[in-house]
Amino acid sequence: MSYNKTASITAETINPKVKIFDYEPCGEIARHAERLEQEMEKSPGSRPFPEITYCNLGNPQALGQRPITFFREVLSLCDNPALLRRDETRMLFSPCAINRARKIIESMPGRNSGAYTNSQGIRSLREAVASGIAARDGFPSRPEDIFLTDGASSAINLSMQILIRSQEDGVLCPLPEYPLYSASIILHGGTMVPYNLSEDGDWGLEIFEVKRCLEEARIAGLTVRAMVIINPGNPTGQVLSITNQEEIVEFCRKEGLVMLADEVYQDNVYVEDRKFHSFKKVARSLGYDENDISIVSFHSVSMGFSGECGRRGGYMEICGFGDDVMGEIRKVASVTLCPNIGGQILTSLAMDPPKLGDGCFENFMAEKEDIRLSLAKRAKTLSSAFSSLEGMTCNKVEGAIYAFPRIHLPAAAIKAAKAEGVSPDMFYACRLLDATGIAVVPGSGFHQVSGRNKATGTCHIRCTILPGEEKIKEMIPRLKEFHESFMNEFRDRS
Repeated sequence: MSYNKTASITAETINPKVKIFDYEPCGEIARHAERLEQEMEKSPGSRPFPEITYCNLGNPQALGQRPITFFREVLSLCDNPALLRRDETRMLFSPCAINRARKIIESMPGRNSGAYTNSQGIRSLREAVASGIAARDGFPSRPEDIFLTDGASSAINLSMQILIRSQEDGVLCPLPEYPLYSASIILHGGTMVPYNLSEDGDWGLEIFEVKRCLEEARIAGLTVRAMVIINPGNPTGQVLSITNQEEIVEFCRKEGLVMLADEVYQDNVYVEDRKFHSFKKVARSLGYDENDISIVSFHSVSMGFSGECGRRGGYMEICGFGDDVMGEIRKVASVTLCPNIGGQILTSLAMDPPKLGDGCFENFMAEKEDIRLSLAKRAKTLSSAFSSLEGMTCNKVEGAIYAFPRIHLPAAAIKAAKAEGVSPDMFYACRLLDATGIAVVPGSGFHQVSGRNKATGTCHIRCTILPGEEKIKEMIPRLKEFHESFMNEFRDRS
C-alpha cells in the first residue's frame, strides 16, 4: 500500500488571508526580545543590560501596576464561595467586597464561576454595566444592548463578522491604526479604507480627509459600511475634542455609516483641557437617537486603572440596530458559548465600582487616583525625553498609554536598513533592543503615512508609558546614550 507523503498543510495551502496581515506589537521585535531573554537566562551577564523591558505591549501588571484591591477581593470570593461561610473571611476581606461577591454568586448559573452563562453574559452583570454607562453619559443604557466579551478584541472581531459580506465592503480606519482592525477586516474578507490622522495637528482627525477617503473608496466601487474611531488614540495618544466628535457624529449620520467607537482608554486622560466623552453621549446630546445613527462602542478592563488585560474582560454596547439584526448577533455570539465569567465579573466591577458611602470607597478611589497620577507623570516624562533627543519629536501624550515619537534618521541609517532588507524603523528598533534591552514597536506596524515618511526620511516607534516611574528614570539614560551613539555613527557615514 502506498501513502501520500505530501504534507497535508503547508504555508502555501493555508488560508491566504492569514498571510496578508501583520500584528507587529507581537511581531519580530517581541520574538527577538524573547530570544535575548532566553540567551540571558543561559548566559547571565552576556548582554549590557540586566533584563528586557517590554515596552511593545500595553501590559500594565506585567510592568508593575498593582491590581485594584476591591476587584481582586470580589474575584477571589466568587471563585471560592466557601470562604463566605468562614469567620476569618470578615477579617481578610472588606464588607463591601463580601456583599458584592454574595450578590454576584447568586446570579451565577449553579452559583459557580465555572459554569457556562448566557451568550451575552450574565444579565445582572450586564445590568451593572448598563447602569455604569448611564451614570457616565447621562443617557439611558439597556442591558439588552450589552454584550459582555473576552476583552474588546473579541467584540471588534464579532462586529466585523456581522458587517463584512465581501471584499467590496469597506471599513474606514485611522492611520496610524491599531493593527487589530486591519487584521480583522482582512480575515473577514473586507477592505480597509484608511484615513490619515494629522501628526502636525496633534494627531487630530480632519473631516475633509475622511470625506476624501470615503469618496475615493466609493468611486473604486466599495460599499463603505462603517468608520472606526479610536479615542483616546492608540498608538497616537490624542484625546478628541468635543467639537471634533460632533463633526464625526454628523458625518457618520449623513453618510449612513456605523460608528465603531473604540473607547478602551477612556480612563486614561492626562491633560486638564481634554475630557473623555463617549460617542453615544455626543450623539444623544446632539438630539440623535437609535433611529438616527448606529453606534457600537467597545470598552475593556485591560487598560485604565484596572490593568487586568490577562483576565480578558470587556463589552460592546450596540445602539441603532434592529431587533432582527440583534438576533443574528446573539446567534453568532452563541457559537463561542459565552465569555469567561472572571472577565464578566471584572467588567461589571469596573463599570459599577464602590460608591460614596461604601466602606471601601476611599481606598478604591485612592488606588485609582494613584494609578492615574502616576501614568500622567510617566506620560510627560517619557514624551519629554523623546523630544529632547536629536532628530526626534514627540507629541504630547494626552491619553491612552503610548508615546509615538517621530525620528528623523540620517541617510546612511536608511541605506543600512535597506541593505539589511528591513524598514528604517525596524532597523532602529532592533538596534535599540540589542543595545539597551528596551523593546518598542516599529511605527510601520501601525501603517502610518508611508509616502510622507519615505520622502522626509522619518519613521516612528511606539513605546508604552507603563513601566514604573523608577524604571522609566532608569530607562531614559540608556535610551539617550543609545540614540546619541546611533545618530553619530550614521551621521559620520553620510
